[in-house]
Amino acid sequence: MSAALRIALPVPLPNFFDYRLPEGRIPAPGTRVEVPFGRGRRVGVVTALIDDSPLPPEQLKPIERILDPEPLLDAELLTNVLWAASYWMGAPGEALSSALPLSLRETGEWPELGEPGWRLSELGQDPASHGTRRGIALQLLTQLQAASATEGELDVVLPGWRDAGRRLRKAGLLERFESRPEAPPWQPRPGVELNAEQRHAAEQVIAHWGRYQPWVLDGVTGSGKTEVYLALIEAALARNEQVLVLIPEISLAPQTGQRLRARLGIPIDVLHSNLSEGARAKAWMRARSGLARVIVGTRSAVFTPLPRAGLIVVDEEHDGAYKQQEGFRYHARDLALVRARRLGIPVVMGSATPSLESLANVAAGRYRSLPLRQRPGGSKAPSVQLVDVRAQYLEHGLSASLLGQIDATLARGEQVLVFRNRRGYAPVLLCYDCGWHAECPRCQQPMTLHQSPRRLLCHHCDHVMPVPATCPACASKALTPQGQGTERLEEVLTARYPDIPVLRVDRETTRRKNSLEDMLGQLHEGGPAILVGTQMLAKGHDLPNLTLVAIVSVDEGLHSIDFRATERLAQLVIQVAGRAGRAAKPGKVMLQTHHPDHPLLRSLLSHGYPAVARELLAERQTLELPPYGHQILVRADAHRADAWQDFLHAAAAALQGHPGFHLAGPMPAPMPVRAGRQRGQLLLEGPRRSLLHQALSQALSQLRQRPEARKVRWSVDVDPIDLY
Repeated sequence: MSAALRIALPVPLPNFFDYRLPEGRIPAPGTRVEVPFGRGRRVGVVTALIDDSPLPPEQLKPIERILDPEPLLDAELLTNVLWAASYWMGAPGEALSSALPLSLRETGEWPELGEPGWRLSELGQDPASHGTRRGIALQLLTQLQAASATEGELDVVLPGWRDAGRRLRKAGLLERFESRPEAPPWQPRPGVELNAEQRHAAEQVIAHWGRYQPWVLDGVTGSGKTEVYLALIEAALARNEQVLVLIPEISLAPQTGQRLRARLGIPIDVLHSNLSEGARAKAWMRARSGLARVIVGTRSAVFTPLPRAGLIVVDEEHDGAYKQQEGFRYHARDLALVRARRLGIPVVMGSATPSLESLANVAAGRYRSLPLRQRPGGSKAPSVQLVDVRAQYLEHGLSASLLGQIDATLARGEQVLVFRNRRGYAPVLLCYDCGWHAECPRCQQPMTLHQSPRRLLCHHCDHVMPVPATCPACASKALTPQGQGTERLEEVLTARYPDIPVLRVDRETTRRKNSLEDMLGQLHEGGPAILVGTQMLAKGHDLPNLTLVAIVSVDEGLHSIDFRATERLAQLVIQVAGRAGRAAKPGKVMLQTHHPDHPLLRSLLSHGYPAVARELLAERQTLELPPYGHQILVRADAHRADAWQDFLHAAAAALQGHPGFHLAGPMPAPMPVRAGRQRGQLLLEGPRRSLLHQALSQALSQLRQRPEARKVRWSVDVDPIDLY
């Protein structure tokens, strides 16, 4: 036994690594260090100082260098990330790596937090040195003679100063420095007066401030959940505390940040993967230092350091985007709850369609519900109409009654949302003569026809093929697109309404920075317009002149083999429908379906989401499905099916004899081939989560040593949200 540093390294292994204590300063847990590993070097995080390493002192390697002047991760964040690695069965080093901005996962230095500033040099303080300078150079010297200034301040008072500043610096008259960072002051501002429900919700949370309590802000679309968030954020700021606001999509970040900034009057720090690495690292470090008072971010922002934590908000808590689907497969909402418990702060989870997990926790008394059933300002919930499209002629998927409603809406100068959760021009390219269809050679799934640019694209593996001029099987020219994607709907509606703006919102049209904000800004200007989009538009966007929502087809979610599909469909319909009639004008929602008598649709339209949720919870309880049962999915893929079969059969054999759960499989995945690899899975199901974890942990320690494990790629998904 010997004293050592226990270090987590970013490698796909469940263990920690012990290194020799350095002479002099001993890095505390949470500090990054560079260490020798194999034939190279790795950056790891110290997790503990131990005195019982099983390695003798002569076998302990020394660390190369200490990278941080003090622990980068505080005790709370370090403890919770290691807990998350254990719970979601990830490698601890990879989990810690996920918690850090990219530049800090390696040997990067801490970013400077102060804003660059400019001042007169010792030479420049002598007016005689200014000589005959004139124009903006003289104005800059005069400005800095009064006081030094940050670059942001100079941009305001002296636009266009930068070229002159560089010349004066080169001449030795100015010098650049890093200003000392300070948290911006916050002063209460008048806001929207809360209605009785909103006020009651805010008062309930504030009355229990300073201790852990999960709240479900269960508000119908348009009920003003954001105003409740703002009231609670102000309560935190009044106590000089920090707030973390989690959002499910990057597309929501600009409008969320802008709305909070306008109301609170302080900078809002944003964290998501579309930011430059420097910007992400700086925002993360600003939060760590306490300079960032309100942080808005997507899934990975749950790892934000919060030294003065006061509140965590999880907006649209039901959204599946909070679950990481590759690598370290954590769930940001659930990790936010764990962090809030350790920090002793409230966590508010908002949604018009709360997840069944959250509703079950409310029923069990673990969470508390804050219902919002009124729309402020007297706006009414939109009327909903099922459109039976059986035996109807559809013009590119659009019924005559729907087109008539679009005509009438545009004639009133109002806006329309046409929702189709399918990108591209057409999901299938078919030969009418022989039945051939374009299929991905790597996934054995239909390839989607795209027109801009024109190509065949696999939406599973991103494989691209040119569009053939003739059928590859029979040389016929009768190649016909089948079905409608957002591109085709955009084309059809543009042709029908040539004088009306038709804006398409999907992954292809929103790649450019600020493209979504530009389109939404155009709609906010008012005037008739048509918005064609995918689920990117299902949440968060507030368009006061949008009065008609058309869901082209709701049928895809009615016949899925995934037991969660009905919950997701109900949530999607309610969320998309909620975009209509959010202001004074009444809204209308039209759902096209071939199954107008389906029980889910009838229940949703007659009784709303709460009734559907109750029915689904009763069904799940009977079948012991989540949230009343627990699941862990072991996935494996290989170039040959026998490789994953051997591995998963070995896994099943290792799990035999453990009580308290049952196994489904091994079996092919619902999508058995992807990107040229054969895929299989093994599902563990049982009423007690601890028994699943215990059994699989023991089995995995054996499996990692078996030769079958080296022939496949495999992963463990705890609490999977899909079985694909």
